[in-house]
Amino acid sequence: MSVAPPLAEPDIALEVERSPAGHFHLHLLRLIQRLVDNLFTSFPPGRLESLLAEYPFLHGYRQQLQGWTLDGSLQTFEDTYEHHLPLRALQQELALPAGAVDLLIAAGLIEEDIQFGALFAALQQPLEARHPCLGILSWLLGPDGPGQSVVGVAETLAGHGLLELERENGGVRLEWTLRIPLPVWDALRGEHAPRAGRHLRFQPAVSFPTMAELILPEEVRHQVAHLPEMVAAGHVDTLVIRGMTGVGRRTTLGAIARSLGRDLLLYEANEQNDEARRLLGPLATLTGALPVIRLQAGPGETVQLNRLPGYTGTVGVTMGRTGGIDGRAMDNALTFLLPPPDRAQRARFWQASGLPLARVEAELVQERYLLTGGRIIRVATAANNAMLLDGRSQAAADDVRQAMRAANRQALETLATPLEAVPGWSHLVVSERVASELAVLEARCRGRERLLDHVGPAFKHTLNRGVRALFSGPSGTGKTLAARTLAGVLQMDVYRVDLASVVNKYIGETEKNLNKLFTYAEELDIILLLDEGDSLMTRRTDVRGANDRYANLETNFLLQRLESYEGIILITTNAAQRIDDAFTRRLDVVVDFTLPDAAERRLLWQLHLPPGHAIEESFLDMVVDRCKLSGGQIRNSALHASLLALRHHRPAGALALDAALQREYRKAGLPYPLPPLGQEG
Repeated sequence: MSVAPPLAEPDIALEVERSPAGHFHLHLLRLIQRLVDNLFTSFPPGRLESLLAEYPFLHGYRQQLQGWTLDGSLQTFEDTYEHHLPLRALQQELALPAGAVDLLIAAGLIEEDIQFGALFAALQQPLEARHPCLGILSWLLGPDGPGQSVVGVAETLAGHGLLELERENGGVRLEWTLRIPLPVWDALRGEHAPRAGRHLRFQPAVSFPTMAELILPEEVRHQVAHLPEMVAAGHVDTLVIRGMTGVGRRTTLGAIARSLGRDLLLYEANEQNDEARRLLGPLATLTGALPVIRLQAGPGETVQLNRLPGYTGTVGVTMGRTGGIDGRAMDNALTFLLPPPDRAQRARFWQASGLPLARVEAELVQERYLLTGGRIIRVATAANNAMLLDGRSQAAADDVRQAMRAANRQALETLATPLEAVPGWSHLVVSERVASELAVLEARCRGRERLLDHVGPAFKHTLNRGVRALFSGPSGTGKTLAARTLAGVLQMDVYRVDLASVVNKYIGETEKNLNKLFTYAEELDIILLLDEGDSLMTRRTDVRGANDRYANLETNFLLQRLESYEGIILITTNAAQRIDDAFTRRLDVVVDFTLPDAAERRLLWQLHLPPGHAIEESFLDMVVDRCKLSGGQIRNSALHASLLALRHHRPAGALALDAALQREYRKAGLPYPLPPLGQEG
């Protein structure tokens, strides 16, 4: 039946295709047949003639549908059609009362033929509505309509999310008008758009891998292999897949849905009362899709998850590693935690990405970047585009690193600041003891994944891929430079945490921000630098008030999050005595930076003074011996001396360096240890 212009004769198709659309068409014709027959039998002859004169399309329906046995046609259709039918699924899975489908189609009849809107408006006067009200449908559906009251059936359908009751006239229930959400109506007709509404979208089964193609740890793969039959048998109400973003949470649910011949219907928000959330259940039933809810919960938060109205099967849930879930939907739930991929699984992801890397480059990338599968696919796509823009047929490890850097900046720029990595240890002047500890830290970072296979059984459940290090010492001793240098030698990005964007005066917000930051850093595999971290890691105090209690909660959260952290985090402080001892026990490496001795100061001056300077050796010896400065102060002094020399268009000499040193001592509020040479600048 085509949509007709107002007052036009209906054009009814006598043959229907064997499809969900054809099945709906038969239901629609049966409903129209019943409505029209009841109109013709209910109206007195004079009034009927007047009605037909104003709405001649009714006579056309009467003539074309008269004598059809549509109930038998529907029964034959359903008996011989083995695939999913939306209306049949509604009746079977929701056990709808008799006549509910007719009431549902009648409520949306105006969507098929707008002439019924004018008819309803005329019959319902003085009620101004083109959609039917409960009273008019109670009359038009006739004695063969719903077995119980129309009001009861309508409220049942509304409870399932299939129908909306507009109660414009308060308690006059028969004047409530009925509407069907458009995505529900489309699904009834056997159609659906990729996006069914805000936060709600369909993903076809073929877009997911098969169960055999899933890239998962062997132990998890063995368990997941049994899930399709459990879901099909209804043994699980809620299937929760947890883990980092990109480890394959949604992909695993998609593979399960594919094995059952079902699409995925994904809801991507946390809002309990969102309109799209209310449509999730009925749309899943109508389309046969597996509904999946993506939940997000911060540390200490619990999300309420109730059963979906209009749906009786298994619901999939994806969630990070923090937060909890409670509610009736968790009465019969099964939870899986997907770990990040190991090297072998990462190799399969890189291979699946199709990025053309040479064997040596591929092995380097697989070993160096501990990314999740989802991140690998996105990074490989960006690296492939960079390769094509350069006109090359083979990608390089640097393409991968640049693609990662671009992705990192997008995700982290509001929470942390990228620092420039320093390419080698030669620029860092520290004592032999500090250099030795830094070498241990570098080795630990390089072997953080392989180490898991070379430790005793006591470490099985207590060791992860994370590396936690503390750099303590006075300001200017090279802590930040050491972090940048470590990033350079590991060829990783380093980001310094902006504490102003993380710390929040509102209770619980600091923990949420820190968890978000740590989660991003783990997933992106960067080095995280928590500068002046003692402000967050202070010793816990006796609780004497609300402020003490909440401060201790922040400390406790950070302790737990550091222990579970799977990336590289460096914490710097110049007040190590303020840090809680519990943090120290959780650190893998502690490096105590000290002020440089005379030999180190000489090397620092040599590295920072410009080539071709005119500073006498004797004066430089005196500076090295008497000016016991930190590396940062030496850097500042050398830079200012170079500036003074530039202003006077001559090489930096003793006078310029003397003026720069005096300036640095004034800044520090310390007496100048050298005799004045003169004045310059």
